[in-house]
Amino acid sequence: MTRCGVVALAGKPNVGKSTLLNALVGEHLAIVSPKPQSTRLPVVGLLTRADTQFIFTDSPGLLEPEYKLHETMRAAALRAIADAEVIAYLHPLAAYPAPELASVARLEKPPRAPVMTVYTKADLVPPSDRPTVRPSDRVVSAVRGEGLDALLDLLRDQLPESPFHYDPDAMATQPMRFFAAEFVREAAFELLQEELPYSVAVEIDEFREGQEPVYIRAVVYVERASQKGIVIGEGGRTIKAIGQTARGKIEALLGTRVFLELHAKVLPKWRRQLSSLKRLGYAG
Repeated sequence: MTRCGVVALAGKPNVGKSTLLNALVGEHLAIVSPKPQSTRLPVVGLLTRADTQFIFTDSPGLLEPEYKLHETMRAAALRAIADAEVIAYLHPLAAYPAPELASVARLEKPPRAPVMTVYTKADLVPPSDRPTVRPSDRVVSAVRGEGLDALLDLLRDQLPESPFHYDPDAMATQPMRFFAAEFVREAAFELLQEELPYSVAVEIDEFREGQEPVYIRAVVYVERASQKGIVIGEGGRTIKAIGQTARGKIEALLGTRVFLELHAKVLPKWRRQLSSLKRLGYAG
């Protein structure tokens, strides 16, 4: 009998959820950044291994909302926890022990799904300094691939017996235009300084896949005119660099050449307005 179910990767911002998802699936799907709060929407990655299909949900970090976008991110994280068959609760090994998930997420009662504590970023802790974790916990380094097989074995035992929900060869459930927008945003996180990446949102205007190169036109939104100037850069240098970086990531995922056209526009206070968040796919 096969097993299949949803595994929510949950925890505070910057605990390594996206890096772990990418390592488990074996493909760069989720944005990875040293800057916290880079995940705004859940990214769903698939791994089918022998008789088991894992549906991993990389959810936004559990944070204290400061504005409307944060509220939608927290709501998405709580939905992922509520919908999961198993919850992998991530916490850096260097900050052992992990507080209870219910207190971190401010849940009124413990989640219905079993919670497994997964200590991440083990590569940052020398073996001599590593604490002894409970037998039900796991220690991993997504960067080195350490502990991933043991984690999957333990997760498998918790998943229900069920037919596979997706094609065994599939690696994601979201459309390619979703990942194209995310990779442009990831490039912005890499190339823009300080707080500016948090003011960036990306919308795909056009995505023509039945040709080579695949044609993609995207709009990079910011909140103020001064930010638009920074995103474009002197002589268009910055937006060109963002485009080149993003194009490489999109081509790697699609496995084909891409022509990516970027435009910068101002959408005032989009992070704080529900109508803008709905338009950009961040609410509802």
